[in-house]
Amino acid sequence: MTLNKQKKALSAQNSDSAFFYSNKNNIPIGRFAPSPTGPLHFGSLIAATASYLNVKTKNNGKWLLRIEDVDTGRIQKGATNSIINTLEAYGFEWDGDIIYQSQRSSLYKDALDSIKELVYPCSCTRNSLMSSSSTQYSYRYPEYCRTGIRDPDASNISIRILTNQNPVGFFDLCQGEYFSQNINKEVGDFILKRSDGLWAYQLAVVVDDALQGITEVVRGADLFDNTPRQIYLQNMLGYPVPDYLHFPVVVDDKGKKLSKQNKTPEVSNIHIRTTLISVLAFLGQRPPKVKEFSSLNDLWEWAFTHWNEKSIPKIMSQPYPS
Repeated sequence: MTLNKQKKALSAQNSDSAFFYSNKNNIPIGRFAPSPTGPLHFGSLIAATASYLNVKTKNNGKWLLRIEDVDTGRIQKGATNSIINTLEAYGFEWDGDIIYQSQRSSLYKDALDSIKELVYPCSCTRNSLMSSSSTQYSYRYPEYCRTGIRDPDASNISIRILTNQNPVGFFDLCQGEYFSQNINKEVGDFILKRSDGLWAYQLAVVVDDALQGITEVVRGADLFDNTPRQIYLQNMLGYPVPDYLHFPVVVDDKGKKLSKQNKTPEVSNIHIRTTLISVLAFLGQRPPKVKEFSSLNDLWEWAFTHWNEKSIPKIMSQPYPS
């Protein structure tokens, strides 16, 4: 692709929007989208609870469950069933069938094909970028393959999307502030399809959110910096942009984020009401003591009645509740 064609493609708004779901009735639709790289932990339970309550307390709100298993190499055996069983044990009720990203490759390909003038092949690997003597590579891609593939003999090729200098911003419903990023300057042309043939998270999540008619994305602040890239993709693909709410990240007593990578233990299915009360307290909802609830249903009824998204704290990290 020539530079003139690149510039022309970048300046045009892609009008092919046939891929996304039309939410004609303006029904609020949220989702919980865990990756089966391990069992559900306390931080993931917070994400499930916040997204669940925030949409189900709205008129006819729908809550969808999506298993983000597109990165097949990181899937832990039995994790998917474990996550689903834990959600059921805690009383979550999702609308419709569970969606699995591993079964949606053709949809991601269709979306990529619809913006073919905005993407280009890249032979660069992380190791080659880090070892390059001509740049101090950190986070931003230095555009080596923008005007032509750097290593024509490379066996594994990724696909990147062209970015521009226009800032991409959004209003965060938890922070109550507008955030903006120059993606080209801070990230560069990012990957939509990996060199191992797997679809990148950024493309898969944007396509799925559009196809499922998602109107609000409620997730942890650790995913905050992904949002401008996803909005950029939504704009290029002609998709609607949902509302975003990023709640604080939970950390342990050593300051580490609760995650599967940090080997955070699985959430207990024994003291369910006690754990759920801790989740609600973390989200600023001030629930009564566990003895005030005779059943899990009673606790959920209280949560639905008293949920207030404005009570979620703005602080980006808090200690794990003991």
